[in-house]
Amino acid sequence: MVKANRAVCARIILGITAIVLIGCATVPITGRKQLNLIPESQEMTLGAQAYQQVLDSSQVVTSGPQADMVRRVGERIAAVANRPDFQWEYKLIKADDIVNAFCLPGGKIVVYTGILPVTQNEAGLATVVGHETGHAIARHGGERMTDQLAFQVGGQALSVLLSDKSPATRNIVLAAYGAGGQVGVLLPFSRSQESEADHIGLVLMARAGYDPHAAVEFWQRMEQMSGQAPPEFLSTHPSHGRRVEDIDKWMPEAVQAYQAAPNKR
Repeated sequence: MVKANRAVCARIILGITAIVLIGCATVPITGRKQLNLIPESQEMTLGAQAYQQVLDSSQVVTSGPQADMVRRVGERIAAVANRPDFQWEYKLIKADDIVNAFCLPGGKIVVYTGILPVTQNEAGLATVVGHETGHAIARHGGERMTDQLAFQVGGQALSVLLSDKSPATRNIVLAAYGAGGQVGVLLPFSRSQESEADHIGLVLMARAGYDPHAAVEFWQRMEQMSGQAPPEFLSTHPSHGRRVEDIDKWMPEAVQAYQAAPNKR
């Protein structure tokens, strides 16, 4: 039985290795190697569907200075994102209680009015739009789906190895694997994606002609209004303090891009 279980696990590991070799890609700007098994066309289809669902259930602001600013910032960021194949769209949604924004695969950007008092100005908004655009061009959505798939396969392999143990032992070990995976793998990886989106977004806003120092001021304002946040090791996002430290580290790269950018604002 043990030999049979090991043979099954060996086949699983070989399959995973082959998949890893096929699915490796490079993230723009950061140069990080990533594993992404989800076809980009599928990501874009899912992104377009989710985007339309949000618009259908929301109050979209179609005119006025705030809507114009969202479109202007979105267009400037998209122009330097090097993804002309994306069907870029930029929408402002009336929701003063939602301090958020997002960019779905394929370039569907949504900004909620609740975040505008924190962004304060166009450069602050460029910080947010650049960050969300970073998620899209780095294909973090597909990478997260790949990550979840690999975690499930690992659980199946562990279950095979434990097949000759008592049900109580199997349940205890698999429960520990699930909790340890969430805290030790899935959450930190999500934090690394958030950090990577910060890095990409900082460079994008600078290339688009927005002063990257505005990003530091934005995250400082976010920290002031965030109140009591969960411990960073149990959060899907880096702490605001950590974000500011990282942005300071990337600032020379962003300043160089800003100095070379035409049409500074």
